[in-house]
Amino acid sequence: MDTIDYKEQYERERIKSAYLADRVAQLEDECDDLQFKLNRIKNNPVWKASKPAREVMHFCIRQVDRIKNQGDARGVAKKIEYKIRERKAQKGYGTASFPDEAERERQTQEAAALPRQILFSILVPLYNTPRGYLTDMIDSVVNQTYGNWELCLADGSDAEHGYVGEVVEEYRRRDENLARRIKYLKLEKNGGISENTNACLTLAGGDFYAPFDHDDYLHPSVLYEYVKAINEQDADYLYCDETTFRDTNLNKFVTMHFKPDYAIDNLRANNYICHLSAFDRHLLEGEALYRSEFDGSQDHDMILRLTDKAGKIVHVPKMLYYWRCHSGSVASNIGAKEYAIDAAKGAVADHLRRHGYRNFKITSTRAFETIFKITYEITGNPLISIVIANKDHEEDLRRCLTSIFDKSTYENYEIIIVENGSTEPSIQKYYSELTSGPYKDRIHVVEYKQGENETFNYSRVNNVGVSRAGGEYIVLLNNDTQVISVNWMEELLMYAQRPDVAAVGAKLYYGDKTIQHAGIVIGLGAHRTAGHTHYRQRRENLGYMGRLCYAQNVSAVTGACLMVKKSLYEQAGGLDEGFAISLNDVDLCLKLREMGYLNVFTPFAELYHYESVSRGLDDQGEKAQRYNAESARFREKWREVLEKGDPYYNPNFTLDRSDYSLKVQD
Repeated sequence: MDTIDYKEQYERERIKSAYLADRVAQLEDECDDLQFKLNRIKNNPVWKASKPAREVMHFCIRQVDRIKNQGDARGVAKKIEYKIRERKAQKGYGTASFPDEAERERQTQEAAALPRQILFSILVPLYNTPRGYLTDMIDSVVNQTYGNWELCLADGSDAEHGYVGEVVEEYRRRDENLARRIKYLKLEKNGGISENTNACLTLAGGDFYAPFDHDDYLHPSVLYEYVKAINEQDADYLYCDETTFRDTNLNKFVTMHFKPDYAIDNLRANNYICHLSAFDRHLLEGEALYRSEFDGSQDHDMILRLTDKAGKIVHVPKMLYYWRCHSGSVASNIGAKEYAIDAAKGAVADHLRRHGYRNFKITSTRAFETIFKITYEITGNPLISIVIANKDHEEDLRRCLTSIFDKSTYENYEIIIVENGSTEPSIQKYYSELTSGPYKDRIHVVEYKQGENETFNYSRVNNVGVSRAGGEYIVLLNNDTQVISVNWMEELLMYAQRPDVAAVGAKLYYGDKTIQHAGIVIGLGAHRTAGHTHYRQRRENLGYMGRLCYAQNVSAVTGACLMVKKSLYEQAGGLDEGFAISLNDVDLCLKLREMGYLNVFTPFAELYHYESVSRGLDDQGEKAQRYNAESARFREKWREVLEKGDPYYNPNFTLDRSDYSLKVQD
């Protein structure tokens, strides 16, 4: 008789369960997305105003259908077009920021005596480029304040667009300097964007290469800012902030993309670097510039490969690239190049395989087709210890635990309740219910006895709970939370398992479904310590440039729901008990970051957080004084880090608001 391999059978069932949990989470997201779209239609003023007309129309349809006996009414398909909101140029951006010929700024930049006079090879593939776009592009290079550049043009235009070569020749005839620096190659045939750009390399002799689209525009100072960063920071890969502008008006902004510093998880989910990359030519040794199999997303592929090799990636936080939005461009409509979606998924998949990941899944998100959710494979079945500090509040704790028991699809977990001074009989009764009920093997109630002269210390209470945990992974969880996502533990664990990741945080909502936590920025807020981004935004909000829709690197996440390896928690010294109530979670995350690890926020693990139900707010009386004191200690401890600013939050954003508002220009 054949023996049953129970271990193998269990593993199959576990994998099946993980797949089903992920599928349920996807369907929940789809339902939320459809509800969001429906609400957006219903809340539209035009829709509301047209209610009487719709009622008359539907009445007529019903009567016609009844008379003609045609059965169900035919639905009328209706396309909803979204008009891109025009944004006025703001002081400090657009042409207002261009150094004029007579201005001291241009003269200073042109005369700058930098030790390394880098030669930039700007690589532009031409293909049937409209005359106006072509001259704009060339002019933006010719007008650079830093003069050590060459423009390498490979032209794949067809015979009907012969003027492209003629326009280039007109520039070359202007003077000997331009004739030397503008290099032109007429290709026998159009090989596509990758092949054409690669052909530019045959003309290039520079120290740094900078691929540049034929219909876009450079800020006059971009090369100066780049060569300055190379000299000051020894950068070998650079990028800047950018704007999308409409057609021919550089001040008619569609979007303004102020980017974070290098963040690998952001880059895997979304090609946020995009333009303008400039990199040391040595990074191409053993590498192709563009690979034709990724046409449509060749930049994403190139950026992933070269940043992997770079020694010093520098983000210049200035808006120095202008991406033209016109009919047929990717900036205008990704549907104009549908193959770009598959190419982007392929580029990310190739990158992940090079890093040793297997059995991952890449799916588009509701933010954009090329903004991705990456589902990593969970290895093994590690024990997760959920540590919950609790004093009284039986109703809140019951709601929290019931949601874990009822909704969680991950099964190998234990719950450690750190009881610290409850006085209400109801909570003791609930503890007895827990330790004798169906989940008794999962529940451990640890009693923390506070000293006679000791004040409450949240950090110490949690440290005691962690010391009693048997799991490889710890989840710090507030008792006033409630699980939403059935696979919340899996979503956290897939990141916490990575060797380069420490703390992982969830997306938390208040009871009205507005955002309480979506990642923490250091220096944000009135106390200039730390604050939550996208605070109080609606659940369906996409976030700044889609940032509420993909997992990303952050400086810190809230301890209200934080997963970390127990070994890393202990190496970092746990929660600093000098921060008795506030900022201990941020402090822990910064300690982990100082140890060389990444911290990750994922929007795919969702919970409610009825914040401060247990202990009240910190905005008055003695609690306010305590918070002020802990804020002062935090600012002193992390003074140098705060002075540098949050690497994942662009310095053009204000620290007074959490909604990615720009700083007010003087």
